[in-house]
Amino acid sequence: MYPKWQYNEMNHVGVDYTDKYEVEAYDLRMSKLRNISKETDEIIDLVGLKRDHVLLEFGTGTGDFAIQVADHCMKVYAVDISQTMLKFAKQKVQNKGLNNIECCHGGFLTYQHKGVPLDVVVSQLALHHLPDFWKMVALKRIYSMLKKGGIFYLRDTVYSFDVNNYEDIFNTWLSGIKQTAGEELAKDSEIAIRDEFSTCDWIMEGLIKRAGFEIKITDYHQEVLAVYVCIKR
Repeated sequence: MYPKWQYNEMNHVGVDYTDKYEVEAYDLRMSKLRNISKETDEIIDLVGLKRDHVLLEFGTGTGDFAIQVADHCMKVYAVDISQTMLKFAKQKVQNKGLNNIECCHGGFLTYQHKGVPLDVVVSQLALHHLPDFWKMVALKRIYSMLKKGGIFYLRDTVYSFDVNNYEDIFNTWLSGIKQTAGEELAKDSEIAIRDEFSTCDWIMEGLIKRAGFEIKITDYHQEVLAVYVCIKR
């Protein structure tokens, strides 16, 4: 279906989330580390989400954000490359009795959107799974799925520190994760630093702009995390 030269986003980089036990453990760790309700409220406010909007989330994981945001818009497409993650998310959706969430197997490079143009696309902590060239392809594809004036919200690991200080930054970051969320999540983050494709702030901003977006909000956290709110011109 796809050219042999295309990056295979279905090959999991970092922690293997095809394993149901890893997925269950991930879900538990995220519930301890993150305040999903607060994060969702912040995103709703930043993107100006309305009841008649259609939203798509890339990297839905175990579905927490999709479930929280479903009460605030007309439809949610919850997209992930892990069938195991999606199965876990679907069960949560069923347990909540929600009928406006559609779970879709796919990723930034492979998902084919067949519905109406989107009002909002959200991606949290997923785009760094792609090398920079393929990030550019992914951003172009997201741009094409949005309606004119549509909003793209991106939250991801992006490095905004002086590269000369990388050892201190990473060690401090991992130490903080260990204290806040425990040894296992610190190990996952160590794998992410080593094996995944987090990029620099100036590269990420350049990629977003070259994809056609206007960046309305840029917010960097602890020199390792970034939030961008972008609009399709």
